[in-house]
Amino acid sequence: MNREEAFNLLKENLSNQNLIKHCLAVEAIMRALARHFKTTPTRHPPAEQAPDEAKWGLAGLLHDIDYDKVKDDLSQHSLVGAKILEDLGIDKGICQAVKVHNEAHSISPQTLMEKTLFVTDPLTGLIVAAALVLPSKKLADLTPENVLNRFKEKAFARGANREIIKKSEELLNLKLEEFIKIGLEAMQKIAGDLGL
Repeated sequence: MNREEAFNLLKENLSNQNLIKHCLAVEAIMRALARHFKTTPTRHPPAEQAPDEAKWGLAGLLHDIDYDKVKDDLSQHSLVGAKILEDLGIDKGICQAVKVHNEAHSISPQTLMEKTLFVTDPLTGLIVAAALVLPSKKLADLTPENVLNRFKEKAFARGANREIIKKSEELLNLKLEEFIKIGLEAMQKIAGDLGL
């Protein structure tokens, strides 16, 4: 499945525009991190292949594909999504990453792609919330330091799970500051698509 087909599939399955934007943001960060890990191969286990940017992007783009179907029973979120993708013959690695990204299932992410999607998903919400409290409400005016300061405010954007975001240090061997910087820069590049 190419990117255009995946985006069309996402739009067929999701009606909420903000959720579609969230998926675009996760896709952008996943692609940026795939590029990052390609240039810093010592950061991931040597047994793993170098990240495939297109594949990682698809995992990010499609990770919440089931949300409209399961919004009344979020205990099924990501399990249904993985099944939808499996039935379409999507790469097994992508399906597994989609399945494990929901921490409610307590499935430990194993591959670098799974770990990356797991920690990236909540980061986008924190970055969007940090942009929306700026006078301009623009990602262009947001700095990594702004996001880091908001990260430390427990009452701010409560839905952005700090414990999972912080696992970037353990799971990706990326300091929180670096993870936020890569994520913010990736989202800034698609600010027009995000309406920010």
